[in-house]
Amino acid sequence: MSNALGIIETLSIPKGVEAGDAMLKAASVTLLAAQTSCAGKYIDVIAGEVAAVKESLAAGVQCAGETLVDSILIPGVHESVLTAINACGEVEQVEALGILETFSLASAVIAADACVKAAEVRLIEIRLGRGLGGKSFVTLTGPVADVTAAITAAEALPEVQGLMAQSVVIPSPHPDIVAAIL
Repeated sequence: MSNALGIIETLSIPKGVEAGDAMLKAASVTLLAAQTSCAGKYIDVIAGEVAAVKESLAAGVQCAGETLVDSILIPGVHESVLTAINACGEVEQVEALGILETFSLASAVIAADACVKAAEVRLIEIRLGRGLGGKSFVTLTGPVADVTAAITAAEALPEVQGLMAQSVVIPSPHPDIVAAIL
């Protein structure tokens, strides 16, 4: 069972692949994603026990060197974050719709984790920068007050200061918008 999530984001695709390899060789972790994103970036997402993820991230950061854009460790990651990264979250009904847009892939993930820990919301998806000019976004739903509280909590995180682009809360979104998001 994983209780920590780690992410390395690099400006170089070759160095990103190499950093991912170093991360997996450094400790017993599970690779959740290793992919390119816009603007020539690369992201490695791992999960595992906190100590293993920390050790793995250290190896990745060292390997990435000056190509490192961002790295994060989320101990005690909410289980819905892992599902939302893989766009596998099932949402039967969308109440209010919240959308957070970030300039960094890692900041989107840490913002999503803060959202689900701050209020009674459900993550729909964490879209990690593919086809988005290097930006990422998080979609979530719940009652208007909870979605608002969740987004406010995410925006207050020191780790996302300066990396948040825009956010909105849409009460009772039109069914066609809901269909497009899901």
